[in-house]
Amino acid sequence: MDWGTELWDQYEIIDKHTQWGLDLVEKYVKFVKERTEIEQNYAKQLRGLVKKYSPKRGTKEDQECKFSQSQSFVDILNEMNDYAGQREVVAENMMMNICIELTKYSQDIKQERKMFLLEGRKAQQYLECSFKQLDSSKRKFEREWREAEKAALNAERLDQDINATKADVEKAKQQAHLRTHVAEECKNEYAAQLQKYNKDQNSFYFTDMPQVYNKLQDMDERRVKKLREGYHTFAETERRVMPIIGKCLDGITKAADNANEKKDALTLIELHKSGFQRPEDVEFEDYSQAINRATSESSLGTPKAPSDLRPIGKNKSKLWPFSKNKKLPPPPLLPLTPHSLAANGPPSPKFSRDPLSYCLNEINKTVKPRISSFRSLKRATAFTEDFSHLPPEQRRKKLQQKIEELNKERQKEVDQREALDKMKDVYQKNPQMGDPNSLEPQISQTSNNIERLQAERQKYESWLADAEGRLVHRSETMRYTVHRESAPSLNNNNGSHSKDSPDSAHSDDSNQDNSSQPIYAEFEDDFEDEDSVLPIGQCTAVFHFDGASEGTISMREGEVFSVVEEDKGDGWTRVRRVNGDEGYVPTSYVKIALHRK
Repeated sequence: MDWGTELWDQYEIIDKHTQWGLDLVEKYVKFVKERTEIEQNYAKQLRGLVKKYSPKRGTKEDQECKFSQSQSFVDILNEMNDYAGQREVVAENMMMNICIELTKYSQDIKQERKMFLLEGRKAQQYLECSFKQLDSSKRKFEREWREAEKAALNAERLDQDINATKADVEKAKQQAHLRTHVAEECKNEYAAQLQKYNKDQNSFYFTDMPQVYNKLQDMDERRVKKLREGYHTFAETERRVMPIIGKCLDGITKAADNANEKKDALTLIELHKSGFQRPEDVEFEDYSQAINRATSESSLGTPKAPSDLRPIGKNKSKLWPFSKNKKLPPPPLLPLTPHSLAANGPPSPKFSRDPLSYCLNEINKTVKPRISSFRSLKRATAFTEDFSHLPPEQRRKKLQQKIEELNKERQKEVDQREALDKMKDVYQKNPQMGDPNSLEPQISQTSNNIERLQAERQKYESWLADAEGRLVHRSETMRYTVHRESAPSLNNNNGSHSKDSPDSAHSDDSNQDNSSQPIYAEFEDDFEDEDSVLPIGQCTAVFHFDGASEGTISMREGEVFSVVEEDKGDGWTRVRRVNGDEGYVPTSYVKIALHRK
């Protein structure tokens, strides 16, 4: 079934239908364009959202990326950025494969439809012209036939009229004969025009217009087929990016799984562990006996001092590292009156100085020197080149980071010098390419930079060795310090020396000198007998560790090591592989099982 046979008389319907089809194509193109605009705006908003929440370089948020939860959020932002890119791909493919293609095809279809309709209009005009000729010949034949009938009746009337002359009768008969002859010619012409019109009409309705209608049908079917392809492309464009979008969603899921609460807790320890020891107990100081300080725990049984005589608030502030108060006002100290001195016995020789200064010195000697509290660390604003203003653990990490940066800079200079040497050799072999002496200043400058970086690296390595030495031997140092400071207290409890005697004054001065020294002594690492150290246990790696710093060793999750030296309080454990490689690993990254003694 085709339009030429079944719709031979529905020219206007076919015209309207083909026009509606073209309008539908344009409507679909407009729909896809608006869809692409939505996709582009969506992708733009997504990228703006990702940019808004992405961490800025060198800011606090960039430091927070060391935590797995923050890194997972960054990974999610990256996946969303890729997702936005896929939305842009969808918009671009729809614009190229649907909008542009259908728009171009629609223009071609319009021209083709216009040409087919013009053919049909020409055929119709030709048929109308033929019909006009037929109608004209028909009217002429009708008019001439009537005139011939009138002429015949007039001739017959004159022939019967007795009063009419013979000449009038002959003339009327000739006129009637002439009219009849003309009528016959018009009849023949009308018959010929009728035959021609019937032929043209038959050709119009059975040949010309069916061909036009069939061409329009073929054009419309091709348009529908092209539009169907556009519908398929609409879905295929979206389906093509679904695997990549699925990967983005899988990446988001993987990023969510990478958020590890245990690892973040350990990361916080690694980032902010100071390496300080907790402060020791504050010793009791008795001011009731002429400012005689208690030297042992047994002195707690002595009568209490008046409420106004308390330890200086400066030392008390160290007991509260989490306090938000910046300063605690020192409590007032009661002046010593002659009455109180008489009640407590004769004054010691030290009272020849200012009583208030003596009290402060006594209190400073009593409070054992220790590391500054967390509050004092926060107040420190002086930054030194060797990072000595930082806690030991943080100082070691900063020094390692600085050494790595110097190594990278030195490697760049070495590579540049090698390139200059190669270029110099080429110039020497081929003088036409350049003067080898022109490279001498650059080579000299590069060599000076290498020597400078080497010197700086050695300087930072010496500071790192000092920092690691302090970290490794901190436990022994603290035990030694506690034992050294507890010895005078034991002697004072046994009553071997009196505080008011000259000998005690001499010992107090020596203790005062010792208190001004740092509490942690410096020790040098000595690994001369490393191979002779027997393992004291085994450990299993819980997390992966790169071991990029000097003195450390890399490890994989699940790898087993022998423990050579346990953690001394600095967060590092010395381990040994089966092949004999040794190094330090973070204690929190391994599970240790020591041998029973």
